[in-house]
Amino acid sequence: MMNKQEIRAKETKKSILSAAGKLFSERGYDAVSMREIAKEAKCSHTTIYIYFTNKEALLYQLAMPSLLGLKEKMENAIHHKDLSPEKKLQTVSHEFIRFCLMNRTMYKVFFNAKASRVDEENPDLEINKLRIGLFNLLSLALQECLPISSSDDRLLGYSRIYFFTLHGIVGTYHSSEESVESLMERLGTTFDDAIDVLLLGFKKKIKGSEGN
Repeated sequence: MMNKQEIRAKETKKSILSAAGKLFSERGYDAVSMREIAKEAKCSHTTIYIYFTNKEALLYQLAMPSLLGLKEKMENAIHHKDLSPEKKLQTVSHEFIRFCLMNRTMYKVFFNAKASRVDEENPDLEINKLRIGLFNLLSLALQECLPISSSDDRLLGYSRIYFFTLHGIVGTYHSSEESVESLMERLGTTFDDAIDVLLLGFKKKIKGSEGN
């Protein structure tokens, strides 16, 4: 059982994380200072550094658990033996869209704050390693649907286009007041049609290049 000091410390840390999430979602990660977070959390600007060394540490604590949960769901879909490659791609895409819509206020922070390039080999931040891992899972699911090898340079370009499309879908409904479940039920087949159209376009482009 925790003593009073431990309980108070846990509550302070929770308040700081809540304040950081609120300010990051309202104003963006870069625009918010540690001092402003401390003020929002109703603690001193020196107290905040007892729990978090810097804003990157706050970002890590806010984003990593949720992104790891998304990664697990995407991995489960990709490794599902009874799903076709196309169904795997649909499933991981739905998981990605659903996650972003369920985290609308923090979506941009989760994916954009301190973000590196998706093809960076050795990013400094652990959160960027995870983000790249998520991108690679989407790329793997896409590659299995195409007549193209994982070492083909074109795959990165196609994966980026696919990634842009998913973010475009999320961005379209980012401010919607409709529930996630309602959006997914109403528009799920439209999302799948978008995936099918992209696959057809990629396959046609691959076939055309091989015919030249």
